[in-house]
Amino acid sequence: MPTDARCLVETDESSATVRLTGVLNRAGAESVRDALLARIWQRPGPVLVDLSGVRIQEPGVRDVLDEVRREVADWPATELLFDPAGSPAPRPAAAPELIEAELPPVAEAAREARSLIVDGCARWGLPELVEPACIAVTEMVNNVVAHALTPMTLRLAQRGDALHAAVRDHAVGRPAYAGPAPVDSVGGRGLLLIDTVARHWGSTPLPDGKVVWCVLYAEDEAAFRN
Repeated sequence: MPTDARCLVETDESSATVRLTGVLNRAGAESVRDALLARIWQRPGPVLVDLSGVRIQEPGVRDVLDEVRREVADWPATELLFDPAGSPAPRPAAAPELIEAELPPVAEAAREARSLIVDGCARWGLPELVEPACIAVTEMVNNVVAHALTPMTLRLAQRGDALHAAVRDHAVGRPAYAGPAPVDSVGGRGLLLIDTVARHWGSTPLPDGKVVWCVLYAEDEAAFRN
């Protein structure tokens, strides 16, 4: 049994497996959460967390791991699996196809993002999602340009009839959505547009920034048009 008072997050660049070792308690839960989220974003695709070398010391601390899984469930091409026994199976499945681009914080970034959406929707047979996805991702990119002012990473992936999109920047401030803006207000409608066209959306803080993500479904767009 590990005797280290801390919980360590051990990674291997050649593997999709992350190993937790030591003691996981409330004091170290936040740092473990941050390390897992950073690793999951760094390596797209399924990630397997080996729990065989960690001792969970306090009731409810395991909830932190389940929270991480929920937070990344809608990121593009992401799946988090837990293995309590450290066994070689089950192994993560192959990652779905991913479109990724590094974009600077300039106005032209939104145009490049829309072009990638058009290409991705054509490749994945989701033409009905071009318009709503362009609306949502344009707002996500423009928020970085206007507020975060940092380089960003755009990721797109298909899952069934859904398009998953995410924009990762390097500013700690998170978008705050307070519902529909007053009709006489100027600006402030970007998050409302995302909320209107996407079935799910949200933001996840990282140690050095955040990920803003959304999920759009073809069936929702078809129902809207009908």
